[in-house]
Amino acid sequence: MLRRLFLKDGSLLLVGSAVALQNLTGIAGAADAEAIVRFSMITDLHYADKPPAGSRHYRETIAKLEQATAQFEKDKPDFLVCLGDLIDAAADVKTELGYLTRITKEMANIKLAKHYVLGNHCVDTLTKKEFLDGVEQEKSYYSFDKGNVHFVVLDACFRSDGVPYQRKNFVWTDPNVPAAELQWLKQDLANADKPTIVFAHQRLDNAGSHGIKNAVEVRKVLEESGQVLAVFQGHSHQNEHKVIGEIHYCTLVAMVEGSLEASNGCSTASVLADGTIRLTGFRKQASYAWE
Repeated sequence: MLRRLFLKDGSLLLVGSAVALQNLTGIAGAADAEAIVRFSMITDLHYADKPPAGSRHYRETIAKLEQATAQFEKDKPDFLVCLGDLIDAAADVKTELGYLTRITKEMANIKLAKHYVLGNHCVDTLTKKEFLDGVEQEKSYYSFDKGNVHFVVLDACFRSDGVPYQRKNFVWTDPNVPAAELQWLKQDLANADKPTIVFAHQRLDNAGSHGIKNAVEVRKVLEESGQVLAVFQGHSHQNEHKVIGEIHYCTLVAMVEGSLEASNGCSTASVLADGTIRLTGFRKQASYAWE
């Protein structure tokens, strides 16, 4: 059995990692008084100034984000994470930079620290540097601490040969966490010695077309650390939850799917001192409590 790090009275406590799951809908009060840290998440906004395609309503992302902003003001999280595909692909760099400029103007209305996970659409035409400069973020993968919890942002926008996605040089079904990043992850978790939550765009629980190609290797690193509580991910646009190796893998719904604000989806998560995670979903996003 893996062992996990939890917090008790502000101190780290190493305990067995038996996990019980409740899948709840309509959980009230994401702003749990006992939470040691609280964060909100959005994913797959796919903003673009172009007409709808199928179930994707690109321009309506602006109104949905305004609605989500009002919700975050009520929830009062410590920070916001965008789990990838902030923008949709464009035919040329100028157009895609225009999408990025427009949506980041809207994101600026959210008065929170922001963390951006790279999605394949973020770097379809742009380079990683161009996208990161646009959202004012230094790195594509990194870690940080908040409320005695360790957080890891991963970047799987690399081809199988290790070349980074950019300028339409990739197939979206070939995402990978390269060797250098995997080694960094292993060392980062070894140094952290805290309960940890991981953010990714492509799925780490799924070997299908939406999954990271070397997900098994990445999961092995997460499991061996004995301290990862959950992985939050996007990419496949649907609510889904799995437990693999005693780690929760939660896939969040895409904001771009469906018309009008009623089809919106975002969430706020609270981490409690005993390691419980409560995810309160808004509109289409499911709610969960993992104790």
